[in-house]
Amino acid sequence: MRAPLLKASPPHGDGVTGGKVLITGIDGYSGWPLALHLLARGHEVVGVDNFVTRKRVREVGSWSATPIPPFARRQAAVKALLGKEIGFHRGDLANFEFVRRVLEVERPETIVHLAEQRSAPYSMIDVHHAVDTQVGNLTGTLHLLYAMREIVPSAHLVKMGTMGEYGTPNVDIPEGFFEIDYRGRQDRLPFPRQAGSWYHWSKVFDSGDVMFASRIWKLRATDVMQGVIYGIRTPEIADDRLLTRFDFDETWGTSLNRFIAQAVLGLPITPYGRGDQRRGFIALEDSMQSLRIAVEQPAAAGEYRVLNQFDAAYSVNELAELTARVAGEFGLRPTIEHPPNPRTEAEAHYYHPIHDQLATLGYRRTRELEDVVRVIFRDLQRFRRRLEARRHVVMPAVQWGSTDSRHALAARAPSSPAGPPTVPPADDRPEHSLA
Repeated sequence: MRAPLLKASPPHGDGVTGGKVLITGIDGYSGWPLALHLLARGHEVVGVDNFVTRKRVREVGSWSATPIPPFARRQAAVKALLGKEIGFHRGDLANFEFVRRVLEVERPETIVHLAEQRSAPYSMIDVHHAVDTQVGNLTGTLHLLYAMREIVPSAHLVKMGTMGEYGTPNVDIPEGFFEIDYRGRQDRLPFPRQAGSWYHWSKVFDSGDVMFASRIWKLRATDVMQGVIYGIRTPEIADDRLLTRFDFDETWGTSLNRFIAQAVLGLPITPYGRGDQRRGFIALEDSMQSLRIAVEQPAAAGEYRVLNQFDAAYSVNELAELTARVAGEFGLRPTIEHPPNPRTEAEAHYYHPIHDQLATLGYRRTRELEDVVRVIFRDLQRFRRRLEARRHVVMPAVQWGSTDSRHALAARAPSSPAGPPTVPPADDRPEHSLA
């Protein structure tokens, strides 16, 4: 039996000038600040989430360094501080009828698709996590594509991809496509993908599905190949009640997040292996700017557009050295050590991606890495007790060369029996936990 229709999110009633944007994964690291940023621009925002990231982070024994309240309290804080409302539907994109109902009720002009399992190490834990990552990510994307074709075929899909889809080829990386001359014939083809984890391969398959749907159904789609994002705050996050999450464990945190947490905790900073691996990076505030530009300047009907989203490339060693240098400004003196690399990856490689299209659309970098790292240090020092409570999850347990890292994850234990400063309520519904 078909479930009853959901109620449409209430209008803002405050002179909204932007269109309605549906954000899947609105409770996440990028989804939440994007909602705040679009609200500030006059868009009507409605979100979807099933809170599974909170559950998965708890599964590996971690939590956000910044305390994240239940979503209803986040909505209330937006209303109190910004005088705006965020519509919300709790549900799973794996349920096609749920996806259809949300689109029928909301009729968004833009869908920003962020609701995917986003951790490469999590996808590498064992076969079950690999399958869950690929089936979940692909199912949600396909359900969105089919529901869009049926209900809102003129809407614009902005999908969060990843620069990790490309791998580290020994040539420049174009934005999605490149011109090829082979045996006397020419064509414009998708650039070959060389993903480095089951998660990254799921994103490759996503990109192929979105490209194909755009061609056969004339959908509008922008695939944002995201670099590594850093930061906790944006101009809209001026109050702690609006903070986004900050993951620092080896499964969910980025290398830079781990390095800063290690420095605050008095641990050595640990670039994996040689530390010469290079990746593209962008500040959280500028990532939100990029996504907003994609929302406000949509692709044409039938167009599959690829935007490489990053500002600069850094090696892991450069990140470690910058972290140690900024840590000194806060009276910290971390050392740098190089444990064996748990990942299977090239540690020395050429890396030169092209990122011209966002600049053509009006993007301008506003934040520098070192300045943002200082802001992160100030915030993490205030939340040091939360870091201390989970300091045992910073070092790697998931090994790319192993088919099962569950025992290594389970073997980690706190070095002190002391509990965290704020214990999540005894409730296994993840949205009720202080993440």
